Amino acid sequence: MAPLVLRTVAETVAWAESIRRSGRRLALVPTMGYLHEGHVSLMREGRRRADVVAASIFVNPTQFGPKEDLSRYPRDLEGDLAKCASAGVEAVFAPVPAEVYPPGYQTYVDVEQVSQGLCGARRPGHFRGVATVVTKLLCIFKPQLALFGEKDYQQLQVIRALERDLNLGVEIIGMPTVREPDGLAMSSRNAYLSPEDRQRALALSRGLAAAQALYRSGTRETSALVGAARRELEAAGLREDYVELVDATSLTPLPAIGPGQTARMLVAAFAGTTRLIDNQPIGG
Repeated sequence: MAPLVLRTVAETVAWAESIRRSGRRLALVPTMGYLHEGHVSLMREGRRRADVVAASIFVNPTQFGPKEDLSRYPRDLEGDLAKCASAGVEAVFAPVPAEVYPPGYQTYVDVEQVSQGLCGARRPGHFRGVATVVTKLLCIFKPQLALFGEKDYQQLQVIRALERDLNLGVEIIGMPTVREPDGLAMSSRNAYLSPEDRQRALALSRGLAAAQALYRSGTRETSALVGAARRELEAAGLREDYVELVDATSLTPLPAIGPGQTARMLVAAFAGTTRLIDNQPIGG
């Protein structure tokens, strides 16, 4: 059954309120559309954990920099709605930008610490836009839970922080990265890749695997673990944006992984002109 398509904040608030009044548990999956199996897995998990699943499909302009790909970001609303239907989504909020940011809009959300470094340093203002739109969506829907993929790991930590700090009362659930059979993390931006760049992009997951293998062999120093991942990027001819080993919660850089400590390695690199990210837990 095709999901109900909601175009305005007012009708979305009314729909979500009707779900809550009926005593049903609501899960929300925020997306920018051009859905892939990673998004669909979040929706299916939402169905498992709640009575009703809603999604948003909104290419959020406030999280794109002036030289980024807002105008060409891939869009396919018809295909997205079919995927939502297959996952049991009951309603989709698909607004135009002016509905989310009407004339006179002036309020933004800044999550200060976990948004520093990594993608936050390379994409100024990005997490301000993410935090703002997610806060708005959580306030509009007031779901009991919201699901996000771990592929955008820094984003997930930003969202966890804003929910906690603003006392929004929503359970934030992070789900493991969904990968192609060859290991490439699923991403809407993979559509930009040429066949050659698509093959070269596998160096991101290979680099993470190399670092994990080195850790399992007994290495704990960040310089060696990062070096293992970096060599894979260099061998494939990718242009590194960053390779960092950080604390899995605070995202602060680590000189080494201590006993029982869970770290996260995050990588970003360009395959051709396409910037891709990936990450993996290490240690713990």
